[in-house]
Amino acid sequence: MLLASTAATTAGGAAVAQGNAVTNAAMGAALPPGQGWVTAWAGSVQGPYPIGNPSAQPNQSFAFPDPAQGARDQSFRLVVRPDLWGRSARLRFSNAFGSRPLRIGGVHAGLQLGGGALVPGTNRAVRFGGQNGVTIAPGGQVWSDAVELPFAQDPDSPLLAGRKLAVSFAVEGSSGPMTWHAKALQTSYVSPPGSGAHGAEEGEESFPYSTASWFFLDAVDMTAPAGTPVIVCFGDSITDGTASTMNGDDRWPDVLSRRLHARLGNRVAVVNAGIGGNQVVGPADYSVEKPFPGGPSALARLERDVISLSGVRTLIWLEGTNDFSRNGNATLEAVQDGMRQGVRRLRDAIPGIRLVAATVTPALGSSSPAHGHAEQDEKRRGLNAFLTSPGLFDAVVDFDAVTRDPASGGLRPEMVPDSTTGAAGDKLHPNRAGYLAMGSAIAPAAVLPPR
Repeated sequence: MLLASTAATTAGGAAVAQGNAVTNAAMGAALPPGQGWVTAWAGSVQGPYPIGNPSAQPNQSFAFPDPAQGARDQSFRLVVRPDLWGRSARLRFSNAFGSRPLRIGGVHAGLQLGGGALVPGTNRAVRFGGQNGVTIAPGGQVWSDAVELPFAQDPDSPLLAGRKLAVSFAVEGSSGPMTWHAKALQTSYVSPPGSGAHGAEEGEESFPYSTASWFFLDAVDMTAPAGTPVIVCFGDSITDGTASTMNGDDRWPDVLSRRLHARLGNRVAVVNAGIGGNQVVGPADYSVEKPFPGGPSALARLERDVISLSGVRTLIWLEGTNDFSRNGNATLEAVQDGMRQGVRRLRDAIPGIRLVAATVTPALGSSSPAHGHAEQDEKRRGLNAFLTSPGLFDAVVDFDAVTRDPASGGLRPEMVPDSTTGAAGDKLHPNRAGYLAMGSAIAPAAVLPPR
């Protein structure tokens, strides 16, 4: 797997990903004194489309008629919300779950105006080793060159807070199985198959189709003062945001982000590394040929989704409910051991990282066939006792306490209805009210690294 890569130019002028050719430190060598790369947005890739658990997904059959062929000579305009802004950005593209080389070109980054349209004058071309495109091998990933953002030359401007970046690119030829993050809960845009490259356009006319997922793009870095801390929220659908509001940015990591920015301004980044359906230790066997909707296990994705990001200082880990579901059937001991392994690997890879455990929220009485049974709740309570015992984590945030109804043992009634679809809710995923309570329950001192 390519952990960090740049692009090299072939005799024909194409760029190809070269694994580990340049480290993150070397790539930042030309930055101004006192500046470094900080991951400002992440969307953990989880498998080949359409295997996954999207929310509020429009019909994708016109944009992608044949999932096996994937994207074909068409453009994407992915909308993401960087958690902090810098004068320059770089983008990471992934072909982690592809079965053939992925060729992308015509990459641009601009400020979203609304829908698929950009603020005029903000769109900038993005290069790879100075070239207009790059080929990414199956299983690989690649960072772009730095691109200056003309609208972010005052990164501390309050007018940038909450604004969204539109990353546009074209897939040249057929991609084959598409590496994706299913549950974006953010609308992005796609041009028709065979329509070609439209990333340079500021208008939205070339992007008629919408998607509630992110494809190929899995991280955005911004320049920021050296030492700016990145807090990674790591987990499953309850971190990914199921039952929160489409385009509302009200997952619990979003709530935490707004609280920390109110205190620290543009000097902290909170990124979301949740995947709907994810497990700590399962599945035991994951591959492109044998995918699982929840993606690879937490242990299998630690390197790509946490360790390889820039500036990580804290990780908040909320996970375990899917391991104890009828889809996972893991023992309490297996999940405890998996978390011990994960903690050791993180501390070895990122010296001084602050590790925060989050207690698992209740699912008792859930309408989901895989969840809500008494054995799951017994294991959940056992895991919470393990997480709150001293010695393994540096701090604990008690999500169970703020979401559990003392009368029923399940979710509080006001936290059950689905915020996006208006449905009854599944008594597993908290809604906006639940996520607001969770994000508000985190003491800043618990998650910020000591100064």
